[in-house]
Amino acid sequence: MISWALAWFCALAALLPAHAHAQDGAALQARHAVLRQTLANNPFHRPLHLESSESPVALRGDVYAQIEQPFTVVARALQGTDQWCDILILHLNVKHCRGSRPKSGDTLSLVVGRKSDQPLAEAYHFQFAYRVLATRPDYLQVALNSDAGPFGTSDYRIVLEVVPLGAQRSFLHLSYSYAYGTAAQLAMQGYLATLGRDKVGFSVVGSKADGQPVHVGSTRGVIERNTMRYYLAIEAYLGALSAPAAQQLDKRLNDWHTSVERYPLQLHELERGEYLAMKHKEVRRQQAPGG
Repeated sequence: MISWALAWFCALAALLPAHAHAQDGAALQARHAVLRQTLANNPFHRPLHLESSESPVALRGDVYAQIEQPFTVVARALQGTDQWCDILILHLNVKHCRGSRPKSGDTLSLVVGRKSDQPLAEAYHFQFAYRVLATRPDYLQVALNSDAGPFGTSDYRIVLEVVPLGAQRSFLHLSYSYAYGTAAQLAMQGYLATLGRDKVGFSVVGSKADGQPVHVGSTRGVIERNTMRYYLAIEAYLGALSAPAAQQLDKRLNDWHTSVERYPLQLHELERGEYLAMKHKEVRRQQAPGG
C-alpha cells in the first residue's frame, strides 16, 4: 500500500512560487509577453512552457500554455466543482471526485490512490475548498486549497489563471504547491529509491557523451510529470466541449491518453485499454447516486 501512496505524494508535489500568481489580467499578459519566444520554440513543439523548482520545505510546478479557444469559452468551462471533477478524474491516480456546498463554501472531495483499480476505502481522501478568486471579462482565477495530506504534507494549493489572447485564443497558467516536513521528505526519498528511481521529467539538465539530452530526475522530475498530466487533463476537457454531450466522456478519456503517450519517456504508465476500462468504472462510481 505504501508504494502507491508515495507515488501519489510525489504526484501532488509542487513548489514555492518561482513566479507569483498574476492576480490580474495585465500581469498574466505581461508574463505571456516574456514567454513569447519560449512558447514559439521549445522541446514540446507546441506553445507550452513547463517550470519546476524546490525549496527545503515545499515544492511547486507551473505550466503556461496557449489555448486555441476563445477566453469566453475557456473561462465558462473551467468554473464549477462538477467541471473540475470531470477534469481531475482523467488523471490515473484520481479514483473519485465529488463537489458539494456546505455552509463553509464549495468543496471538492477527492480520493487518490494507485494507478490501477482500487476500492475507495483503501485510498487517500482529501477535502479541497473551491473558490473563484476573480472572474472578469479579461481574467479568471480559480483556486483549490486543502489543509492536509498524507505523510504530514500540508497547504495544498492548485491555482488556474486564464486571460484572452485576441478573439480566438487564451493563455493559461496552472500551478500546484504544497508544504512538507521530515516525514514527507523520508517518504519522497523512499519513492525515489524504488518506484521513481528511473523516472525523469522534461527539463534538460545536461547531455550525454553521444549528445542525447539528460532530463531532470528526482523531485523535479516528479512534479514535471504530474504538472503535465493535469494540464493535459484540462486540455482534453476543453477539447471535448464541441462534441455531443453523450460522446464527451469518451473523447476526454481517449484524448488524455493520446496526449500523455506523446511523451512516453516521462508519462507512459498504462496501455489505452487498461486506462479506459479503469476510468469508465471510476466514472460510473462517481456518477452513481450517493457515489
